[in-house]
Amino acid sequence: MADKHSEVLFGLYDDEVDLLDAVKQANADHLEIMDVLTPFPVHGLDPLLGLEESRLHIAGFIYGALGTMTAFGFMTWVFTRDWPIIFGGKPYWSVPAFIPITFELTVLFCAIGITVTFYTICGLAPGKTPDILDDRITDDKFCLAFKTNGQSSEQISKLKNFFSRTGASEVHNKVI
Repeated sequence: MADKHSEVLFGLYDDEVDLLDAVKQANADHLEIMDVLTPFPVHGLDPLLGLEESRLHIAGFIYGALGTMTAFGFMTWVFTRDWPIIFGGKPYWSVPAFIPITFELTVLFCAIGITVTFYTICGLAPGKTPDILDDRITDDKFCLAFKTNGQSSEQISKLKNFFSRTGASEVHNKVI
């Protein structure tokens, strides 16, 4: 979320509509938003923050294709080269018999791959402690945060004034 030992000024909002209005006002005032945290997805927030669509689905396709090739390739090798046995009247290379296992490995590789990729991208590796601004953000509060490292007291008071103008219910300063 932020660099180590960042000073953060954040405001808590009670409603997502107030948060959206505050983000629009911050963009109009040319304020650099550090982060916006919400307890649930807020429709229309991504375009306001200039966020692109996730490319995680591309990674999912690649992991799924890798699972498909692994399953199909391994079964082809086993049943045609390593242990070629005709059972049940099936030929050595029986593609319809490979479909269930190929499907299962496709789903397995995709699920594990996407999970590991997501946690890696988000910085949620084991042993990392998250930077928590306020415990209520994951419950019922909406947060708009600004970095205040190296800013003058005049700039910080301008940010506090921004929070009061946009209807923040609380404003806090925290070092994370």
